[in-house]
Parts: sequence; C-alpha cells; structure tokens
Amino acid sequence: MSYLVVMIVDDPDNCSLILEAWDALDVTGVTILESTGMGRLHRAIFNDDIPLMPRLEDFDKVREVQHRTLLSVVESEEIVQNMVDAAQKITGDLNIPHTGFLFVLPVLKAYGLNRAD
Repeated sequence: MSYLVVMIVDDPDNCSLILEAWDALDVTGVTILESTGMGRLHRAIFNDDIPLMPRLEDFDKVREVQHRTLLSVVESEEIVQNMVDAAQKITGDLNIPHTGFLFVLPVLKAYGLNRAD
C-alpha cells in the first residue's frame, strides 16, 4: 500500500532542511505549496498594526507569513515513520504549537508513481 504524507511546515526556513532530510531517505517526489492557515490570516488581518482603513499594501503583511505544505506519496509505513522522525529532528515535537502539522492517508490507487526519468 502507498501513503500520502502531508506536512504543513510552520517555519518556511525549515522547509529546505526537511526536503534535504527526506531526500537523504530517498523520498524524491515532493510537491511544495505556499500556504497559510486561517488562524494566521485572522491574526494578521485583525492585528493592531493594520489601520482602521487599511490600504492594499497593508495586507501585504499577510502574504509575508506563509507556511509550506509538502505532499509526497511513499510506498511503505517504514518510509513514513522515517520521514516523521527526520522532520521532527528539524521542527521539534509536532505536538508543540507553531512547529507544524503532519498527517498520513492511505492511497488506494496511484498512477505514474514509479516512472523512470
């Protein structure tokens, strides 16, 4: 069975370190998306620093605070556990706030996974 690993990295600076660690585990297919959470967006919009009548550039601050969402399909639970361990060595315990969030889903079917480059 294959597994979809989804990790939201709270600190974008950790993203490249996690990708390097996963690459060392031979996890080569990772999609990276810029993302933000509703909580961060809410805090940024209602932040005291934004004036009562904001200008468009005032909302640029919201864009500066981004997460990275990593998506990868892997072929075993062992690889998943190695990915989790490697990520937590970089972020710290994912149960601590503002480190990140990771979840794993079973993949019933996947096409194009084992393509040769």
